[in-house]
Amino acid sequence: MEPQEAEFVDRMGLVMERLGGTRTMGRVYAWLMICDPSHQSLTDLAAQLDVSKTAISTVARQLEGAGMIERVPTSSREHRYQTAGGGWEHVLRVQLGGVGFGLETLDFGLSIVGEGRRDQRARLEESREFFAFIEHDADGFLQRWQDYREKSGEEDQSGN
Repeated sequence: MEPQEAEFVDRMGLVMERLGGTRTMGRVYAWLMICDPSHQSLTDLAAQLDVSKTAISTVARQLEGAGMIERVPTSSREHRYQTAGGGWEHVLRVQLGGVGFGLETLDFGLSIVGEGRRDQRARLEESREFFAFIEHDADGFLQRWQDYREKSGEEDQSGN
């Protein structure tokens, strides 16, 4: 791995960590985005990233479960992985799926906090309003992303 590649891999580790994952998840995903060939075995990943094969196996299962990487068919027993198209979008969809549960929980909170507890209700209502906004806008946001991707692809093909 070249020094600048290593820096990119480490930076993506920090990105993933800030988004709630682990640094190793970000490093594995980053390496799979830039490696050649584009698919790597667990042994390859462990060697390139200087992480135990056991840790790489665990992270690979987590990233695969999140829809960010996928297993590549091989003729051997070895597992090989590559990035999956739409990985970040899939992660966001899963996260947004939890918004409904958040709304239900905040509604429950409001039901147990009496009208006389104005400060507590105000905090709950502000949070509920935020979750309701996210739920309301999520589909539109993801559609705008798809529209953006399509437009960006058209501009790339036309040379603009």
